[in-house]
Amino acid sequence: MSGKLRLGERETARTACARVVLRAGVDEETGEVLSRALLAQRVGWCADLVAGMVAALVGEHWNRVDVGLLTGGVDAGGRRLPSHAWMALRRLGWAATPPGGVRVNDRVVRMTQEQAGRALRSVKWRADVTAGVLSTWPADPRKRTPAEWDQIRQAIPGGQHLPSSIINARTRQAATFLNTNGRLPVDVFELEGTPRIPRMLLLAACDRQQATIERSDTGPGRALLRLQLPSRTDPQTYRDWTWVACPIELPPTVPASAVLHLPTLRLTDGTVRADMAYTHVVPKAQAAGHLVALGVDWGLNTLLSAGALRLHDTGRITALGAGGQFRAAGILAKQHRLRRQSERLHAKADHYQRLIGVDERHQLVGKHAVIRDEIRHVSARRANLNDALAWAAARWTVDQAIAARATAIYLEDLRSMKAKGMGHSLNTRLSQQVRGKITDRIRHLAAEHGIAVVTVPARNTSKHCPQCLTPLRHRKAPDQPTVAGWKWATCPDRSCRWQGDRDHGAWRRIAARGLTHQAKSVTDKTTGAMVIRTVVDELEAAAVVTPTMSKTSRRDRSKTGPTRHKPPRPAPRRRRAPSPARPHGQAGKRPEGHAPTDRKLPRAAHRHQSVNAISTPTAGHRPRGAALGAGFHLHAHATPPRWETIPETPSDSRSLS
Repeated sequence: MSGKLRLGERETARTACARVVLRAGVDEETGEVLSRALLAQRVGWCADLVAGMVAALVGEHWNRVDVGLLTGGVDAGGRRLPSHAWMALRRLGWAATPPGGVRVNDRVVRMTQEQAGRALRSVKWRADVTAGVLSTWPADPRKRTPAEWDQIRQAIPGGQHLPSSIINARTRQAATFLNTNGRLPVDVFELEGTPRIPRMLLLAACDRQQATIERSDTGPGRALLRLQLPSRTDPQTYRDWTWVACPIELPPTVPASAVLHLPTLRLTDGTVRADMAYTHVVPKAQAAGHLVALGVDWGLNTLLSAGALRLHDTGRITALGAGGQFRAAGILAKQHRLRRQSERLHAKADHYQRLIGVDERHQLVGKHAVIRDEIRHVSARRANLNDALAWAAARWTVDQAIAARATAIYLEDLRSMKAKGMGHSLNTRLSQQVRGKITDRIRHLAAEHGIAVVTVPARNTSKHCPQCLTPLRHRKAPDQPTVAGWKWATCPDRSCRWQGDRDHGAWRRIAARGLTHQAKSVTDKTTGAMVIRTVVDELEAAAVVTPTMSKTSRRDRSKTGPTRHKPPRPAPRRRRAPSPARPHGQAGKRPEGHAPTDRKLPRAAHRHQSVNAISTPTAGHRPRGAALGAGFHLHAHATPPRWETIPETPSDSRSLS
């Protein structure tokens, strides 16, 4: 650390991470300036030494007994194990030895033990889930009965709140092993095998004898990282390790008052990237006591629909504005195309592998290698697209909460959602949305402003009316009230008559449920996330949104005389007077008459003038810019915040509000 934080009332310390690039370094012993390539080479030598020792240490203790001893929390003498992984491994006597003839200091061994200990500790949760699945193997692995679901949740520690998708994934993994080997695996260590060790340096396990990090005197956005690196691939003595100073340009997201920690160095495409951890002061988020909250609903093409509600002192809940949408149809379509391309490449690679068999000189070996490289390329494109989409959607959601001055964001808990009954293609697209990434990014960004992010049960949020809790009738579009569908919702209660977009009704229900159940918010001990696990009938009955009535004038409007004559308005887009005679030549004014009818109005002329949910056009959907391979932002359309600026329309009008 380079300082200490002083916390005030209702403040808390938050540790975050920013990724920076090490572009150069200086060897302090020789004064040589290391370019990006030379710096990556020297960091790579150290990372290779650490990765080799980690692989040997993990392979030696990759079994159920040793992992249970490490994660049990106590050593053989009954003493409690330290929280740091490298200290726990030393207490157990699990040593890491460098290759023969190579000399490394004790801090490098610390990094090795820390990385190995984290890998061994992380497998404990997967081992418990796999053991529960194997001990309660169902009669039909593709579909469990309700009794079998109860058995497996009781067999897994904390299985009552475990998403069913995780259990299904582990079941499919064990079923694949069963089909291949004719028997079930013994445990997760046989099912998965030894994990792949990444090339990285966990400098957080070191002290000042190996690495230091301090802010630079040249500016608040600069820092200096000093660390010892080998000067050759196989350092024979301690003299082969020299100090290298690396200047760092901190991103603007790192506050000037933040405390810097030693980063983790990673090698990516010949570049050294540092995960710079820092701690700074943020407002403390409260689990209860919220008066204004933002509700967020998930969708398919309209990825997010959000709006704010206010809880009054009398218990009445009203909506603030009409809400907004984050539409990402183009991005999700591109993601779907990449997924199908990846599936075709995997199928071709598997077919080549079956033809090759064990023959290393087969003529398809070269083509198989090319296909594997293309699979990695497509996977990287999918990962980058998902990451960009998650950050953009999270940033929009938090901005909506800030604009509405909300102190809480309520999200649907869709971890156990199963997409079914909507076709193979649509089910796959629903199942592969990046909801988990978006939720993590929302929590990350909301913590900077002290906004609580709480997940609520998703049951019946789109089924019931937000104003009277009556089951809704879903139609295809507002201009097709007799055609069954799912986009447009209408309330059959004659005293309510609410209608609107299905997602807009859902975010009202989510926010109202969160406001009425905020006293039931708890913090998950494993993840630290706030969650509302159950719905109470008495509180749910009060989770109704009261429609706001438009203000009416109280003055007497009785007619006392004749109506004042108003001149008729001329026809739109028509000249008031005939145009002069057209002169000879190309120049001149447009001849008299009507304006041409083939010219379309500008895009801004249609904004907020019609509903978004209309009948499906006959032509196929093609996002703007898709033909030219446009970038990310041409495919994402976000509604700007319009809180308390648009009055509520009557409930029987055909409007999104």
